[in-house]
Amino acid sequence: MLIGVVGKPNSGKSTFFKALTLAEVEIGNRPFVTIKPNTGVGYVKTDDVAQEFNKLSNPRDGFVLEKYRFVPVQILDVAGLVPGAHEGKGLGLAFLNDLNQADLLIHIVDVSGSTNETGSPVKPLSYNPANDIKFLEKELDYWFLSILKKGWTSFSRSLVSQENQNIKKALAKQLSGLKVTEDIIEEAIKNLKLVHHPLQWSEEDLLNLSSELRKKTKPIIIAANKIDIEGSKYNLDKLKQEFSDYIIIPCSAESELALREAAKHNLIKYIPGENKFNIINDNKLTDQQKKALNFIREKILKEFNSTGIQEILDLAVFKLLKYIAVFPGGVNKLEDSEGRVLPDCFLMPENSTALDFAYKLHSEIGKKFIRAIDVRTKRVLGKEYKLKNKDIIEIIIKK
Repeated sequence: MLIGVVGKPNSGKSTFFKALTLAEVEIGNRPFVTIKPNTGVGYVKTDDVAQEFNKLSNPRDGFVLEKYRFVPVQILDVAGLVPGAHEGKGLGLAFLNDLNQADLLIHIVDVSGSTNETGSPVKPLSYNPANDIKFLEKELDYWFLSILKKGWTSFSRSLVSQENQNIKKALAKQLSGLKVTEDIIEEAIKNLKLVHHPLQWSEEDLLNLSSELRKKTKPIIIAANKIDIEGSKYNLDKLKQEFSDYIIIPCSAESELALREAAKHNLIKYIPGENKFNIINDNKLTDQQKKALNFIREKILKEFNSTGIQEILDLAVFKLLKYIAVFPGGVNKLEDSEGRVLPDCFLMPENSTALDFAYKLHSEIGKKFIRAIDVRTKRVLGKEYKLKNKDIIEIIIKK
């Protein structure tokens, strides 16, 4: 799984990425600070299921904070986007091509309206952030269209039959780099009622098809960033009304970054996604730091219940992509050979089966699968059993 962080320059994209990953990236108040894509690891938040057994899990990857377990997810922060990116303006083509393998996009929108369409600073509330949502959709749709139209004439003529099967196979092959499958194409063609032969598809038909395929393969969640700037909530309410189909979460990347950095240096105790933090040693904080932390507590955490950053990633993975967290364990022993309690957690797609999970662990485990066991209930499960979120599963294999 790969989550792409996108947005126009100076929207707070790199700050958001650093808050998620604590990776060392350049952050600056000017367009095109990010030139090459940054890669890092963010962590989705779930329960530490080991505590149901009065134990504390010891993750091989990720970490545990109190009752929560944080599971790693790959994050990609790409170059800023400006209008005309699909035509190569700004760093657009580099930006778009970096997104090929992304499963979902987090769109960082400056909800304060303090940066214009090119990312240059303007007076807060003077720019309409709705424009950014519209232009990202347009750039992505035309990017898909440009790939779809490569060799379109010869491609469409090669379809000697009007049967969807031929169309699906040909289009899936052409768009495989964007994770477009035959099933996705079939559904898109059906939704758009493209029953006529591809040679007769108009430019509008192709654009609509590109848009439909983009929505299926690159779902978007909106991070309404800079909510800490006065007046931003007014814009947030307008965006939620205008774009009701999107999940739009208010956030303050600067606040989350400040909290995570403070926690990293043992100045405060903070669990990402929570609406509170505790100061560990008041004497170690400067007056400026105390003032900043008080602002975050009063203006962000109390008003919005969190900084929004953790919530956005969790919603992206568990709600939009519909992944579930599954733990390999043993009915008689939760520890591995090195004594680590439930060291692994796998994020599995919706409707994954016990057999899918066995193959996820190792191809040989999948091949030798006999049955699975629910560690909590000790119930025997067949290979077709559909996994549930936070399942703890033991796989029994042929010796």
